Amino acid sequence: MLKIYRKRFIPDEIVDISGDEVLKSDEDILVTRWKAIKPRNDLKGGISFAFLKKGYKISRIYDHADNFCFWYCDIIDSKYYMDEDKYLITDLLVDVRVKPSGEAEILDLDELAYALENGIIDNDLITDALKKLDGLLKIIYSGTFPPKECREYEYLK
Repeated sequence: MLKIYRKRFIPDEIVDISGDEVLKSDEDILVTRWKAIKPRNDLKGGISFAFLKKGYKISRIYDHADNFCFWYCDIIDSKYYMDEDKYLITDLLVDVRVKPSGEAEILDLDELAYALENGIIDNDLITDALKKLDGLLKIIYSGTFPPKECREYEYLK
């Protein structure tokens, strides 16, 4: 059975999210349907599309009435361990929220700066995160967001 772990730097944690429903998994994309790990008033869950080679995860977020709220994009690094059938998805701190109107908001640049200043991450990871962010923003600003793969699955079964 496929195992999926989410690693974060702030806070420093690795969370087993293997309970998420895997809708698709190949060398290019990992698609999962999930509910919030901790109960929240503002959202119920979503569908995430981890573009493994491109280095970002795009999630469709839904509220408790199963209404689409917004897109949430994480800049990530991913590693697959074949011998364990395991993914380690590392959150590289900077995120982008895209409203239904198409308006994009870059989030958590302060966390990225804090992580660099405090030796939590190194220059190579910062450079990698910024390059991936640039690639994602080019898609958003070109008007071709979300990618077609993000329209292939529904939140509800």
